[in-house]
Amino acid sequence: MKYLSNDMSTLKKTSRDWALNTVAVISLLTAMPMLTHAEESSAIQVNDVTQWVDPFIGTGGDGHTFPGAVVPFGMVQLSPDTAAVSRGSDPQSEIYKHSAGYHYDDKTITGFSHTHFSGTGHSDLGDLLIMPMTGKAHVEAGSETDPDSGYRSRFNHNAEKASPGYYSVELSDYKIKAELTTTARTGMHRYTFKENEQAHVLLDLTASIYNFKNKVIWSDVRVIDNQTLLAYRSTNGWAKQRDMYFAIKFSRPFDSIELINQDNSRYRCNGCLTKKGSKPSTIVNSAIQYTAGKAIKVLTHFKDANTEPLMVKVGLSAVSRKNALENLITENPGWDFDDVKLQAKKQWQEQLSVVQAKGKKSEKRQLYTALYHALQAPSIYQDVNGQYRGVDGEIHQADGFENYTLFSLWDTYRALHPLLTYIAPDKVPNMINSMLAHYQQSYDNMLPIWSFQAHETWTMIGYHAVSVIADAYLKGIRNFDSELALKAMTDTANNPKYDAIPEYIKRGYVPMDKLSESVSITLEYAYNDYTIARMAEAMGKKYIAKTFYQRAQSYKNLFDPSVGFMRGKNSEGVWNPDFDAEDAKLMGPFTEGNSFQYTFYVPHDVNTLIDLIGGDKAFEERLDLLFNKELSHEKIKEHEDIAGLIGQYAHGNEPSHHIAYLYNYAGKPWRTQERIRQIMDTLSSDQPDGLAGNDDVGQMSAWYVFSAMGFYPVAPGDLSYAIGAPQLPEISLNLANGKTFTVKANKLSKKNKFIKSARLNGKPLNRSFITHDDIINGGTLTFVMSNIPNKHWGIETKNRPTSMSTH
Repeated sequence: MKYLSNDMSTLKKTSRDWALNTVAVISLLTAMPMLTHAEESSAIQVNDVTQWVDPFIGTGGDGHTFPGAVVPFGMVQLSPDTAAVSRGSDPQSEIYKHSAGYHYDDKTITGFSHTHFSGTGHSDLGDLLIMPMTGKAHVEAGSETDPDSGYRSRFNHNAEKASPGYYSVELSDYKIKAELTTTARTGMHRYTFKENEQAHVLLDLTASIYNFKNKVIWSDVRVIDNQTLLAYRSTNGWAKQRDMYFAIKFSRPFDSIELINQDNSRYRCNGCLTKKGSKPSTIVNSAIQYTAGKAIKVLTHFKDANTEPLMVKVGLSAVSRKNALENLITENPGWDFDDVKLQAKKQWQEQLSVVQAKGKKSEKRQLYTALYHALQAPSIYQDVNGQYRGVDGEIHQADGFENYTLFSLWDTYRALHPLLTYIAPDKVPNMINSMLAHYQQSYDNMLPIWSFQAHETWTMIGYHAVSVIADAYLKGIRNFDSELALKAMTDTANNPKYDAIPEYIKRGYVPMDKLSESVSITLEYAYNDYTIARMAEAMGKKYIAKTFYQRAQSYKNLFDPSVGFMRGKNSEGVWNPDFDAEDAKLMGPFTEGNSFQYTFYVPHDVNTLIDLIGGDKAFEERLDLLFNKELSHEKIKEHEDIAGLIGQYAHGNEPSHHIAYLYNYAGKPWRTQERIRQIMDTLSSDQPDGLAGNDDVGQMSAWYVFSAMGFYPVAPGDLSYAIGAPQLPEISLNLANGKTFTVKANKLSKKNKFIKSARLNGKPLNRSFITHDDIINGGTLTFVMSNIPNKHWGIETKNRPTSMSTH
């Protein structure tokens, strides 16, 4: 945008207080030309794959997705909240259900906030809740049982729509049609008022998702003119002292405004008089339209609201108010809501079109919605000028990469990140460089564990960033400093301050008397070490490779042959006397699981695990026992995440995701085919409750995309994919190198779930796995399906998936 360059350079040259920089910016906001979308609408391809996306899938049950507007990997997720509440409330029983702010079962909406997690089991965000009203203006949300007591409104799903980049709903109590769309760093609202009443728009800086009591550390609002506000909020939730800045612009002037400081007083700023009898706890200049405190709300009032729709634009920044304004001006300069919506749809069309599929409507809805969820995170976390807030709390300038955030790595290393290497390979180097920036800025000398918005939460276990980096490097994605990456990987794996690593290195396992979840941690460390060894080997670092291949064998130290399961052991080498293979105690020896599930967590060395359990037949029987033995609720009652059960198998949680593919390693691929179809047919659908558990920032969706194509990365980093059972008759991957990899499933049906034969590029394929090279070189993988299992296909050792024992 060349016409902005001179003014923007003026802004960039100064580091003075943000208020001194607003005059030129506001004039630009007012003068921006309108954009038109009429001619561009034809640019959307005839093959509109966005039509198959239903953002409501996963918003019911325990999916924890949100239905609102977002662009691919966008920093803003503008979505309705049905449980975001104001300061002083503490609905503990509702926290898990409303991790994404919205739940399909709810009947009322409290407003629309600009940041959300997709599919997590924990929550935060919900920044800057905005709610339009008519009639009496409320400043408290009220309760779901008595919506009339506050600003929340009833709504009906029949008057609610969502598609990629767009959301709309009618707020029944106010007869307002609310519409939302976004750019990467801005949100845009359009409110159509149907009755001739005075309208109000509330900005509630106290509203949030999770940790509602006293979550706001500090906030402020300044009125720049009668269309523009600047605001700031710092919160103490899952992330501690998380900063966010907002630039808010209305499409027409408000008639009056109230700045409401519930810590101090209330002002009417068409006069800015202090509320009579108030006793402010801070110094107040009543001539300045500004307020600050821990409980700030803003009410704007509009007469004759039904004459034309009212629009509100919000720019976000984690750096400064100036940057929030710059983001808003650069990305969303005009007032053409439909054009912004169209541009968002075009982004989704381009990103989703990397996959082309044939199948039934419900099958394509599931596939493309899963792809849609997989393309939302990690998300951009830097401003248009390249600045971002680092994990050290300081402001940094991205140099040669775009900074990303939201690394739910315990979940997403398994399938999401491997999937991104095919469907968004241009974003992968940015994500890895963001991890390396995290490492360089970290006071703990660590790669991210579970991080978001410049904060490390230390949630979950392992150091799975190493898997993501190694998998990408081994696939030839190398637009990052590999020497720095390997150093970051080994520094993280050797960090003496993190989760009993010294004990793990010394003993070859994490003692259960030193740390809870010790068995799971040991097993996941062993896999992580394998991926470090793989990358070091590829880089010619033989000593590092040898060291970490040896560490990758550590899982053997916790396999107890007397019981045939992975079992906790103390510092003296004594087995856990209270061992129960079904028990999934909170903070016990296993992480969100039990020994039935975690005994199978040796993804990098399945062949040796088969030997430990007793050979192919015993391994198959153990897998059958896992799927057939009912899991008592008493054994898992302390965990909300263990869901989607088939026996002991818990598809709703990540430790189980690879298990159904393990029959292949024992020479029984038809059993994998049977189990995969069982999981897909019974634990997923195209309905709001169509996910068996938390989507976990796209991991569940990525599992579905891979499995629908007919293969899955059991051990990311080994570059092989175990074959399962395709769910659609044809899926093609349009690869970044210009080639296409197509999977066809001839004669596929509900009954024809077994692979009768397979051909790769016209030649017989007798192995029950494919490789990264098979995919990236393009071609066609053709299955002929049958209702009768082929017990001769893929059974020979040479035709089974690879594992560490081959190294």
